[in-house]
Amino acid sequence: MADRPVPLKDTRLLDVKLGQLPSWFLKRNFTYSGMTGAVGRGYDRFVNKYINVKKGGIGGIAMVLFGYVVVSYIWNYEHLKHDRWRKYH
Repeated sequence: MADRPVPLKDTRLLDVKLGQLPSWFLKRNFTYSGMTGAVGRGYDRFVNKYINVKKGGIGGIAMVLFGYVVVSYIWNYEHLKHDRWRKYH
């Protein structure tokens, strides 16, 4: 049973060969509902892996906080770049 080939549509990105990559992308659902479903599945996987654990630590919360810091730095980079060249004297 385990030797049956998995359809390309159901294959994970890490299991796709380089030659199959264009056809794998064409089989993805890029509609609004497909993208929101993908984000929801990603969120659920993150929560189940790092937040809903028996012996929890600070790892999952630290990753969310680090991601927030990186995204806010990227969003404010233009403003920060101009402040870097100012001279206060």
